[in-house]
Amino acid sequence: MLKLIDRQMVRGYFKAYLVCLSSLLSLYIVVDLFTNLDDFTHHSGGLRTTAQLIGIYYGYKVTQIFDRLCEAILLMAAMFTVAWMQRNNEQMPLLSAGVSTRRIVLPVIVSACAMLSLTLLNQELVIPTIGPRLNYQRDDPNGEKDMDVKGAYEPNGIQIVGKTASRREQVVRHFECTIPAELAGRLLHIAAADAHYVPPGNGPRTGGWELRNTQPAEIDPWDSAPLEQIDHGKFFLKVSKVTFDTLTRHQNSYLLASTFQIYQELQSADATRQGSPTLDRKKAVLFHTRLARPLLGMVLVFLGLSVILRDQNRNVFVSAGMCLVLCAVFFACTFICKYLGDSNFLSPPLAAWLPLLIFGPLAVVKFEAVHT
Repeated sequence: MLKLIDRQMVRGYFKAYLVCLSSLLSLYIVVDLFTNLDDFTHHSGGLRTTAQLIGIYYGYKVTQIFDRLCEAILLMAAMFTVAWMQRNNEQMPLLSAGVSTRRIVLPVIVSACAMLSLTLLNQELVIPTIGPRLNYQRDDPNGEKDMDVKGAYEPNGIQIVGKTASRREQVVRHFECTIPAELAGRLLHIAAADAHYVPPGNGPRTGGWELRNTQPAEIDPWDSAPLEQIDHGKFFLKVSKVTFDTLTRHQNSYLLASTFQIYQELQSADATRQGSPTLDRKKAVLFHTRLARPLLGMVLVFLGLSVILRDQNRNVFVSAGMCLVLCAVFFACTFICKYLGDSNFLSPPLAAWLPLLIFGPLAVVKFEAVHT
């Protein structure tokens, strides 16, 4: 059952969390906006159009900014809640009554766990849903500009490439596909002026590319072909993996995927043996980092509370400064480990879990050493 002091601590934590959240997000957006203001004002639409572009861009971008700052917000909220309690001398009467320090800060720890779950929901559900919008450029928040196209392979060996693409029409221009001899009986290369992607559906020609104005305009048919001729100079290419998003997505789009999607991509790369070793290694490091992230977030909170509670007579601003230094060291260590994992100096599991092995025991020792 929650006591009065527990409810007070929970309310204090959520108030501090909202203040830290709004302050850090606002600071990040303001700095980023004024650094890149020219990207929003290069057009001639006037102030209203510029404000709309800014609102659309940062309306989506705020989820990604929150994902980057969530651990720091957790730490700062816990730090200010406990520091404010000490500043108002609310801890001494409880200690005099026989209540341990760890029991006093238990509501703060539980509240931090609850807000950490919000971080995971944002990471696994919200960001993957709006991932394509997060890759839009500042000067193109509605995705109206043409995009570059990357090459890709189907599991059956068909190579597909293109030059430019229109996101709104889902059309790739200067589309080319190469069908291996194992499928067509001979190496077959088809070039199309443009190709329209048809998502999977109930129709006979869905889940593939409709090629128009092709060279050659006609080909001899063969059995079990993924390529169907519709008319003179018009074909339909059935695909399973190389969709419009596959050809046009950014190289770092995996950073916006859910943990399960990253796992599926790693399994697919192992099965087809067509993935980039460097990119697959980065995905593996990110996958293990996602698994370790909740524990790392709580370790950071425990370390911050240990610094605050270690000396109750320390000035609150000095304690806050020490927590910020601790936060900087913590994130520097995780960044270095991730870099070493991406560069193949450490294995992906070790790169992700090494910060936990370093700071986890330290957090336990420091928190146990707090005077009760």
